[in-house]
Amino acid sequence: MSRYVGVAGASQPEPPLLDQAELLGRRLAEVGAIVVCGGGPGVMEAVCRGAQSAGGTTLGLLPGLDRAEGNPYLTISVPTGLGQGRNLLLVRSSDAVIAVGGGFGTLSEIAIALRTGTPVIGLATFPVADTPDAAAQLALDAARSHEPGLRRPPRGG
Repeated sequence: MSRYVGVAGASQPEPPLLDQAELLGRRLAEVGAIVVCGGGPGVMEAVCRGAQSAGGTTLGLLPGLDRAEGNPYLTISVPTGLGQGRNLLLVRSSDAVIAVGGGFGTLSEIAIALRTGTPVIGLATFPVADTPDAAAQLALDAARSHEPGLRRPPRGG
């Protein structure tokens, strides 16, 4: 069964993060994971480029209503019309999430994952994984041990 791994990251990251995100996408695709992201530029485009280079599948949850807003490496573009609200959709549709870097959108996805019990791995955002290979392996291990039906519902307040 394919695992869905969400990747959250900035649309205008520092250049070294782009290389790491591309390698991360490649590693995820090599083991058959489906990459889920916000579908835009920056980290999202780099992770999709890496996944596509390894024959993987990428799913972009776009903030607007126009499929053309998605990066060119998306296999599937889903216009949500939700703006930043798509962050919740990204986390809830993923078996695990890898946060690359740490802009405000990425931080919100980290918080949503922590609140909903979705495993979250940090790559260059908090000291959990030091390399794209380690982040991919940690996320896949966490996703395998995580039963989607057992996710905690969000608590109010």
